[in-house]
Amino acid sequence: MSMKRLLIIVAAMAACAAAAAQTTTEEFQARYERLVRNVGYSGVGVETLIDRWEEAFPDDANPYLARFNYFMDKSMHTEVVSKPGLRKYLGKAPALTLKDPDGTDVPFFEENFYDEVYFGEAMRVLDGRIAVQPNELRWHYTKISTLTDFEKESPDMAAAELRSLINRGTSHPAWTLDGAPADEATFQQCVGELCANFFKTGTDASYEFFREISELLSKRYPDNPAFIDNIGSYWQVAKGNDKQAAKYYKKALKLDPNDYAATRNLQIIEKKQATAKK
Repeated sequence: MSMKRLLIIVAAMAACAAAAAQTTTEEFQARYERLVRNVGYSGVGVETLIDRWEEAFPDDANPYLARFNYFMDKSMHTEVVSKPGLRKYLGKAPALTLKDPDGTDVPFFEENFYDEVYFGEAMRVLDGRIAVQPNELRWHYTKISTLTDFEKESPDMAAAELRSLINRGTSHPAWTLDGAPADEATFQQCVGELCANFFKTGTDASYEFFREISELLSKRYPDNPAFIDNIGSYWQVAKGNDKQAAKYYKKALKLDPNDYAATRNLQIIEKKQATAKK
């Protein structure tokens, strides 16, 4: 056995022994963070520490988040795969580019793959916490973000979850974020970030979800120019229709004359049109 491996096992055994003596959830959190730095989210001793943490503090959200990370770490691995003809894949630039025998550039991208059994366990953790804390935005945010990554080109389940969350928002439940009260502005920021993930994915299906949910958000929150900007970005980037995009950017500027995104994108469109006339 290598010295490095021995030190990791000793650190894990020490963490497990110390866990039994923890008296506060903060002490468990500190012990967990030290162990993860040494062995990773699913390394030796992590699950045992989480079990003891959860048993000692069943009402604390942190051990459940740690358990979710444990299963996700067990679930996911990354491979570098070739995607001929693509400049971007899932919103990311190539990790490297090589030439084939004919001298053609072949891009390679880092892509995440998931073990469905462990992924299912991670989702069960989130669903369990959502059942216990239905108004805690952290659980919804984590679930929808994770589903977006898992589904890749066509995030159907993620879009359905986000649509449901937005529709719930109209009843103004007592939202919380990490246990603290969350106002409507926080809720709008949360769902806006989740919607933006579909745009970043950059596939035909994800662009359509981006448009659909941006339109839903714009109807729910007509005074928020960010969601109108989203629709403009859909027409500008996904459809290449600058005229339609400009219409939405001008609409956003009527709500907020200082809207940076609308101003900047209109400048890009106008410069493009001026160049085309030369």
